[in-house]
This record gives sequence, structure tokens and C-alpha cells, in this order.
Amino acid sequence: MTDIVPVLDGHNDTLLRLIRKPQDVRTGAFLDGDGEGHIDLPRARSGGFAGGFFAIFVPSPHLAAPDDQMDRPSYDVPLPAALPRPPALDFTLAMAALLARIARLSDDGLRICRSTAAIRAAMEAGSLAAILHIEGAEAIDADFAALDVLVEAGLKSIGPVWSRPNLFGHGVPFRYPSGPDTGPGLTDLGKELVRRCNRMKVMIDLSHLNAKGFWDVAAITDAPLVATHSNAHAVCPTSRNLTDDQLAAIRDSGGMVGINLATSFLRPDGRKASATPVADILAHYEHLVGVLGEDSVGLGSDFDGATVPDAIGDVAGLPVLIAAMRERGYGSDAIAKFAHRNWLRVLDRTWSG
Repeated sequence: MTDIVPVLDGHNDTLLRLIRKPQDVRTGAFLDGDGEGHIDLPRARSGGFAGGFFAIFVPSPHLAAPDDQMDRPSYDVPLPAALPRPPALDFTLAMAALLARIARLSDDGLRICRSTAAIRAAMEAGSLAAILHIEGAEAIDADFAALDVLVEAGLKSIGPVWSRPNLFGHGVPFRYPSGPDTGPGLTDLGKELVRRCNRMKVMIDLSHLNAKGFWDVAAITDAPLVATHSNAHAVCPTSRNLTDDQLAAIRDSGGMVGINLATSFLRPDGRKASATPVADILAHYEHLVGVLGEDSVGLGSDFDGATVPDAIGDVAGLPVLIAAMRERGYGSDAIAKFAHRNWLRVLDRTWSG
């Protein structure tokens, strides 16, 4: 495959995959490549993966992956209880430290970036641009002391919730078929979290918020509305996808959506099935562009956190998606916007606006 275009990605769970390995092999598995999961440095380079949001996610104990329960004609995956904060903070710090260690040992193969200037410089140098992101704010306390420390350590993006509830709000469950209006939204602490992140120029991620939480953020924030890894509800009617009303609000704010490659959020039947055609990805792209415009759609792969189409396989398969866009008639400008320019645009506004 020769259709290599630099791709910035809205979401991956690679740190979670790595931290589950023995400590003495974690960094090597990423830097040297172990052929497991979806992302490591050699495959990233071969697929044109320029970097993106590296998520810190704290799993619930003994929780089977929701993805494993999403292969039926309909489903409603039970959500785990809220996590206690001390172990969540420990796990969050361990994952942040792992990313820092990878950067330190990478011989400039990966840089942790805190600005769009740093992302552009990393892309120019051929280094992976890693943005530190938290998916679910369980590590953050009611006084926001941990938030201050994490921001000083490089945190630039936060999703207030994963799908389980926490101090800050309520997530959307994994349910098909379903709309996203599934329960209460942000708590008072969640609303204060949004305000503090606005002041500190930390991006708020709408993915995993339910409808009420989405509209709570929209009413408070002074930054563009961004969903890092979500799809179009009109194409796949799962609770995790965004309705056209939500998409219109994102458009009006100058925000964007990263297309999630998880097959359960791509397929019209909502099934987890790796034999999912690339055409299903393009169906979401075309619907999103129809509502948002081509300046507000990018990739939010969910690599290492989901079942993705066989045709893509892993990060080395990104050129397959780019080639499919070309075959569908999209020109170089539209593809470059999807691949990286739109993320740079929205981060310019969010981090320096």
C-alpha cells in the first residue's frame, strides 16, 4: 500500500493494552513492536499514524469488555458501579508514567505534546505526537487537586465520564437499539470540572456522555464541542452514537467528531463483527459531513479498545481507509482535513482560544 497520509487520531487505548503486560516488557512491546493489539511504533510508522489522543482509562475490577457482549441483535450491557478514587488515581498515574517512559526511551520516536505547535513539530520530525487524555475522571477529587497536578504533567483532554457513573456525571450505556437520552447528566461537580477545564485550556470530550450530559456541557463550555470517538446515530442507532441534533450543536460551536472504528458503532445492525466493510465507515463519514461539513470530521479509531473491521486490521491498515476515500471520489484536500487538519484546527481553537 502506498497511499500514506499522516493521520492524527482522536482516541486509542494502547496504554491500557500495554500496562496489562509485565512491567519489564511494556515499553519494548510498543517501541520494538510485538504484533499484538492495534498500535505499536513500527506499525504506526508503516500506516502513516502521526499520533493522537492516548487515553488513560481505569477498568472496573472483573469487568468483561462490553464489546464482548455486543454481538446479539439487541443488547443492554449492565454498567459497573462507580470506582473508588484512590485506586483510580494510582492506576491513572501509572499509565501517565508509562507514556512518559515510552517517550523518554523512544529516541524521539514519540513526543508528548501540549500544543498544536508541538504536534506540528513532531509530525515534521517524524515523531509520534502523543496527547495525554483521560477517559473518565475517577482519579480526580472533589477539590480538583489531582486535576491541577495532571494538567501540570501534560493532561490536555478529558472525558468527564466513561460509561459508568462517577462524581462528575453519568455516562451513556452500551445499548442497541437506543437513543443517548438514558439518564441524568452532569453533577454540580461535573459542571465545575467543565469550567475549570475551559480556564486551563483542557479539551472536554463528549464521547461516552449521555444526552443530558452532552447538553449540560454545551450550555456551559466556551470551547468547541468535540466527541473524540463517536459516530452517527442516524446510521447506527446505538446509544453511544450522536443524534443529528447533537451534531448540529457540534457544528454550530465549530467543533468536530472523530469516527470510531468499533464495529458495534459502525454497523446499522449494531453487531460486533470484524467482517464489517469499509463502506460502513464511509457511510458515517458521509452522514457526518452532511451535517457538520468536511471541516469537522476526523478519525477517532478506538484502536486497542474495540473490534475494528478486518479490512483495516490495525494501525498499519489506515491506508486502506484513505484509499477507499479516494476511490469514493474524495480529493486530497478533503482527505487531509479528515486525516489531520481538522484535529489541528479544533485544537488550535480549544487550547489557545
